[in-house]
Amino acid sequence: MNEHFLKQPEWSWNVPLNEKPTYVHHWVKPLSEHDQPFDFILYGAPISRSSISVSGASLYPTEFRRMWKSFATYNLDENVDLSFFHVGDAGDVMMHTTDILLSHQRIQRSTAFLAEHYPNTRTCMIGGDHSTTACAVRGIKEAFPEETIGVLQLDTHLDVRDPNELGPANGTPIRQLIDGRHVMGEHVINIGLHGYFNAKPLIDYANDHGIQMVTLNQARRQGLIKTIKRALDDLAKKVDRIYVTVDMDVLDISVAPGVPASTPGGMSAIELFESLLEIGKHSEVKHIDFVCLDPSKDSHVSETVKIGVYAWLQFITGSILKTK
Repeated sequence: MNEHFLKQPEWSWNVPLNEKPTYVHHWVKPLSEHDQPFDFILYGAPISRSSISVSGASLYPTEFRRMWKSFATYNLDENVDLSFFHVGDAGDVMMHTTDILLSHQRIQRSTAFLAEHYPNTRTCMIGGDHSTTACAVRGIKEAFPEETIGVLQLDTHLDVRDPNELGPANGTPIRQLIDGRHVMGEHVINIGLHGYFNAKPLIDYANDHGIQMVTLNQARRQGLIKTIKRALDDLAKKVDRIYVTVDMDVLDISVAPGVPASTPGGMSAIELFESLLEIGKHSEVKHIDFVCLDPSKDSHVSETVKIGVYAWLQFITGSILKTK
């Protein structure tokens, strides 16, 4: 497959020549400028027209890159320098102005292109609303049709609402994948569910299809990191590759003003950071996305965008620790 719809991102940083990068905006390079094997490939899916509620999540890939200037490539907590890890930015998938289905097809094809051309490289998609996850997983399945895919979902919601009623919206990606037989229900584990934010018919659908639901309270009682590791190990025994989707509404509303669907009782920022570090360490995790962060709802200090970049860097740190 040679067709893709990736273009240079709206915002990027110049990279100083002949200097070791010490900040993220000097470290991540355009994919086209790499002449060595890639450790990690990043791309954006800037769409939010498919969101059930009003969302500016399409703005996040750009604001995500803008925020790189605020982060060094050295992780003090883990004593890890990220700068030797080769990260390529493939740019953003070109979205059609009005055609949601066409935009979704472009995300799928672009993901398939990256998966096929870089089969041994971890990929990360920056959304965009959560509808993009179904597109990305279908693209990976297109690239590896004989492989089974497992999904670890960090989310307050199940996202199994009926696309026949809503269309391919952000509340439907997991159901799209199960109903479309791209992923088996028993190969989906959701950690982060809590409270009063999933109607009973959605719980019934999840139970009927074998989705493993771990509430946030259960995970905290068992130990969140132990729960994450157990979930990944369980999936690794059953599938060929693991896709992790991080809906930023898993965060508690008090720390995530830039997430329209955030709720009381969600994860703290520290819990999310520790989870992503553990996820990054697991060798069977091949793909990850971060979705549903709306910079237009953030405060003037952009704390939610900063949390999003920090979480991504935690995953990269885990990836490096995995290789040691």
